[in-house]
Amino acid sequence: QVQLVESGGGLVQPGGSLRLSCAASGIIYRINVMGWYRQAPGKQRELVATITGGTSINYADSVKGRFTISRDNAKNTVYLQMNSLIREDTAVYYCNADLHTIRGRANYWGQGTQVTVSS
Repeated sequence: QVQLVESGGGLVQPGGSLRLSCAASGIIYRINVMGWYRQAPGKQRELVATITGGTSINYADSVKGRFTISRDNAKNTVYLQMNSLIREDTAVYYCNADLHTIRGRANYWGQGTQVTVSS
C-alpha cells in the first residue's frame, strides 16, 4: 500500500520561511509527477507546484520567485521550500504523486499539513 507522509508545516510570521517534505512509501515502481497543492478555508484546492522525474517544473503564478520545489528520486521524496511567506499562503498543503505500483498507475494524496502565516 502506498502512502504519502508530509511534514514541515506550522505557524510562521509574514516574510518567514518553511520547508515542507513529502515521502512516498510502499512498493513503487516509478513516480511520474510529484507536486504540492493547497486549500485555504472556503476555497477550492489549487496547484502550487509540480515536478517530474526529469525535473520539469511548474509553479502557480502566485508563488513564482518565492517557492522552490525539488525532488530526491532515490528517497521518493519531494520538498517545497517556501520563502517570503504572506498571509495569503495560509492553507492546508497536500502532497500529490502520480506513480506506478504493482497494481498499475494511480494517483495518491497525502493527509495534508497546515501552514499558517500570521503575526
